[in-house]
Amino acid sequence: MALKPEEFAYVADLARSNAAIVLERGKEYLVETRLGPIARQEGLATLGELIGRLRAERTFGSLHARVVDALTTNETFFFRDFHPFEAVRKHVIPQLIEQRASVKRLTIWSGACSTGQEPYSLAMLLRDSFPQLRDWTLKILATDLSATVLAQAQAGRYTQLEVNRGLPAPLLIKYFEKREAHWFIKEDIRKIVEFKPMNLIQPWPIMPGFDLVFLRNVMIYFDVETKRSILRRMRGCLLPHGHLFLGTAETTMNLDSDWKPVPVGSTVAYQPLKTGE
Repeated sequence: MALKPEEFAYVADLARSNAAIVLERGKEYLVETRLGPIARQEGLATLGELIGRLRAERTFGSLHARVVDALTTNETFFFRDFHPFEAVRKHVIPQLIEQRASVKRLTIWSGACSTGQEPYSLAMLLRDSFPQLRDWTLKILATDLSATVLAQAQAGRYTQLEVNRGLPAPLLIKYFEKREAHWFIKEDIRKIVEFKPMNLIQPWPIMPGFDLVFLRNVMIYFDVETKRSILRRMRGCLLPHGHLFLGTAETTMNLDSDWKPVPVGSTVAYQPLKTGE
């Protein structure tokens, strides 16, 4: 199912305007691969027919949403890249326990959470390494624009291949249960995480102040202005002592001068500059 140049341009504009995904020329193969199954599900012989149906709908409808959903990259796995989670375990959470002892509350945001491995990894880390937090209020807000991945995340259902990617065997045994061909996260972990739909490029809802934010491996798909907008709004969501963790290929440098890099263990986090810094 090959795309004509004008059809690719339409899809690229749809992805940019609704998800800030930048699809440059040369990515036609990706679009054809991702949208081919949707065309077949709709009983359409070509991608051109699918594009024609999208054009015919005057408003952003369910078919548009499915197309944008298909174009998003949902690559993820448990404890991805290791070092950020070790930094949180060894440095960030011990500091937060001291700083938040009076309120006994921790609030974390996992943005662009995909199928849930990242927020569940954070929840398992809290439960497994910090038994003193048992009487604290722990909340991990996990958001993504894709309804498809959020449905799996909320179900807490993973294949053998998915749990084999990054999840230590002791944690699998301790925090999952096997039902036929799938592994399901146990309720003690599931109850810490709240999943909600959220598109980072649209107006944000009223957010609580966060002690910790993971927004990893998503801004690499955005243009510069979108990155700047997200970082600007993020400064208003992070508590003064909070840490923002980005992906290994992401940074605030040359995007927002009101952030400072902070070495944490073997990695780097970011904090908003305080007055006078």
